[in-house]
This record gives sequence, C-alpha cells and structure tokens, in this order.
Amino acid sequence: MSPKMKNFIVRAITGVLFVAIMVAGLLDPTAMIGLFALITGLALWEYTGLVNNIENVCINRFISTVAGVYLFVAIAGINSGIIQTNAVFVPYLLTVVYLFISELYTRNANAVNDWAYTMLGQMYIALPLACINVLAFRQQPDGTISFYFLLPLSVYIFLWVNDTGAYLSGSLLGRHKLFPRISPGKSWEGSIGGGLLVLAVAALLGWWENSHECLSGLSVIEWMGLGLVVVFFGTWGDLVESLFKRTLGIKDSGSILPGHGGMLDRFDSSLMAIPASVIYIYSLTLL
Repeated sequence: MSPKMKNFIVRAITGVLFVAIMVAGLLDPTAMIGLFALITGLALWEYTGLVNNIENVCINRFISTVAGVYLFVAIAGINSGIIQTNAVFVPYLLTVVYLFISELYTRNANAVNDWAYTMLGQMYIALPLACINVLAFRQQPDGTISFYFLLPLSVYIFLWVNDTGAYLSGSLLGRHKLFPRISPGKSWEGSIGGGLLVLAVAALLGWWENSHECLSGLSVIEWMGLGLVVVFFGTWGDLVESLFKRTLGIKDSGSILPGHGGMLDRFDSSLMAIPASVIYIYSLTLL
C-alpha cells in the first residue's frame, strides 16, 4: 500500500469517527457540555504549547487551560438554567487577575507578551466555544429553558458541507486564488461552490424544521441566512488559523487527530462561525 493511500485511509477513518462523535455529542445536553469542555481543554493545551515556543513568551499552560474550561462550564451552567447566579464567574475573574499579577514575580522576559497570549487563548478559543451553549439552550415564552440540538448541530453540518463543496468545486473549477498570501490552496470557485451547496442544505433544513415543531423560530430564508453566516465566518476562521500557523512557522497545530492535524486545525472554522451565528440569531430578534 502506497503512503498516499495509507494516509487517505487514516484520514477517512479519523473523519468518520470525528463526525460520529460530534453528532452523538450534540444530541444530548450533558454529552454536549462534556464533549465541548474536553474540546476546549485540548485546544487550549495545544495553543499554549505552541505559543510557549515563541521567543520571550512563557504563559502558564495549566492555569490558562483550566480557566478556559471553567469559563465554558460556567456559561453552560448559566444558559442551561442549572446555575442561577452570575457569581459563578467570580473564580474565573480571580484567575484572570492572578495571571496578570503573577507576572510581577515570574521575572519572564516580556510580561506584555505573556499577558497578550494568555488572553488571546481565552478570547480566541474558550469564549467562542462557550457560545455553543447560547445556541443549544433556548428560553421558551413561559420562561422555561429547553435544549435544542439542531442549531449547534447545523453550524457543524454547514461547515462540513461547505468544506466538501469547496473541495469538490475547487478541484474541478478552481482557477482564481481566494487568499494566496495565507492559504494558496483555496479558490474563489471553491468558496462559491461550497456556499451554494450550504444554501441548498440550509433551505432543506429550514423547510424540514418548519414542517415540524419549529423550536428555533427561524424561517427558511433565515435558515439560509444562517448558512451564509457560517460559510463566511467559517472561511475567515480557517484563514485566521492559517495566519496563526504561518506566523509560528508550522504546518499543523498538532497531531492528536491522525491525518487531520491538531485540535485547532479541526475546529478553526467553528471558532469564528459559532459566535457569528449567535450574533446573527440575536440580531434577528431586533428586527
């Protein structure tokens, strides 16, 4: 078996297992919280390890990772209704304060770099992933909070469909580079093809949901709008992570997922698509 074929098989097996775990995790509230808390922790651990390789950067990997996971769980508790007080965020705030003050005593070469990269991890990874809870837990008119798997699951469905459509159309028709400075492999033709496929899937999803119990409150057109938001911000998320890796001079963020790289490689698109989806859905309530 050639190395190329072996790599393809490894990628395929990893991809199938990844999708199966993600779908199963997003169907149940407890499983979703546990799965994404784990994803948050692994992604932050990976990120902190990468930035600590930068000259004059030395951030606390353990505390930064624990703080990010705690933020995710706290937001999950608030949005699910399990926790009724914002006092749950006090330990997180104290941890952030500690990470700032501790630089007074570490004698690291560049405290500003340490502060910046520490907070970047929280803003770039922990907070965006925590926003999945805002999509998953919906407050009903009577004040009760219910778990609705379709909104968070749809974000990943749209991302996967966009990747597939972009790859196929880009391979067949790709001529014009989308962002050659950052990601030479992406083309405008691929991006347009992926976007059109997402629009079709979003329309079908919206039609199906409105034919049944419409818990999201989105019309078919609004579902298509959500699809476009995921396409645009998912692509930007991919490019942002590519810029991050190019800045560090690395090809993959890690090797935890055989054939697919690291956690940031796998979740780069969702780091922008999830918070953008939250903003989009809440913006619709203002109209």
